[in-house]
Amino acid sequence: MKPAGFIVGLALATLLAFMAALVFGAIRLGPVAVLGALLHTGTASSKTTLIVEAIRLPRAVLTLLVGAVLAISGAAMQGLFRNPLADPSLIGVTAGASAGASLAIVFGGALAGWAGLSLVSMAAFAGGGLAVLLVYVLATRASGTSVATMLLAGIAISALAGALTSLLEFYATNDMLRRISLWQMGGLEGANWSRVTVLAVVAGGVLVGLPMLARALNALLLGESEARHLGFAVGRVKYVLIGLVALGVGVSVALAGAITFVGLVVPHIVRLAIGPDHRRLLPASALAGACLLLVADTLARTVIAPTELPVGLLTSVLGAPFFILLLRGTRDYAL
Repeated sequence: MKPAGFIVGLALATLLAFMAALVFGAIRLGPVAVLGALLHTGTASSKTTLIVEAIRLPRAVLTLLVGAVLAISGAAMQGLFRNPLADPSLIGVTAGASAGASLAIVFGGALAGWAGLSLVSMAAFAGGGLAVLLVYVLATRASGTSVATMLLAGIAISALAGALTSLLEFYATNDMLRRISLWQMGGLEGANWSRVTVLAVVAGGVLVGLPMLARALNALLLGESEARHLGFAVGRVKYVLIGLVALGVGVSVALAGAITFVGLVVPHIVRLAIGPDHRRLLPASALAGACLLLVADTLARTVIAPTELPVGLLTSVLGAPFFILLLRGTRDYAL
């Protein structure tokens, strides 16, 4: 398939998924009523306008941004590590965020946050940022930052953060333990315009900054020494890339919990469809990630409505079988 046609198809699919997120839910709304509420044409009732503007629209926008950030970050990490099995959690951000969120839930989850953000979200972001900082410091020497050491350090810090989370779960009450478990499954039910604004600012930097590194990531696929010979400042590229990924994924995980498979499966599928050129792969992954998470969240809200399923469960259920089918049909795979 031609990359341009594939990207256009993804854009249309994402638009349809976004509209479906506004139409479907515990109360089903008609497409005409939704458009009337969005455009303020007077054709929608006050109840419909309230549902769309106050509940579904901020949730759909937050879902779109989280999916795009996770997927484009996964594509960037796979390029940096030159490994199709890499995802953003390899640098410890998800495990660190989980430990931070667990600490907040156990020791102060009822306390107020700031700017519409809960204390749990703020603690999750702090935990993810601290984990990435430790990984980067451990992997950096006077000669530069080693990708292999970063991978090993990420595994070690993730294990340490996981142990801390398990210890907190051991001492938590039943209510705290349920809150920790639900956070780890991922969910977008807490969406509001304050959270959308925070993520939009961060996502804007990530979705603009990472594609600017596309040529450098293409060069890194040849090896670090080859990239240096081609004129790229490899150390600075790693620093900026890790910083953008840590910021984007950290904020996304803090606001939506741990949502699995998006950062791994989506770039993998897109790469099989249009090839490894990051100039096309990064924007296409962002669109595909947004589309997948919008579909998953819509299903999470409607499958057993009015009860909501954790969206992280749906991404695993949707992503894992499709990923297995792709691997079964692909004998040899390389970046």
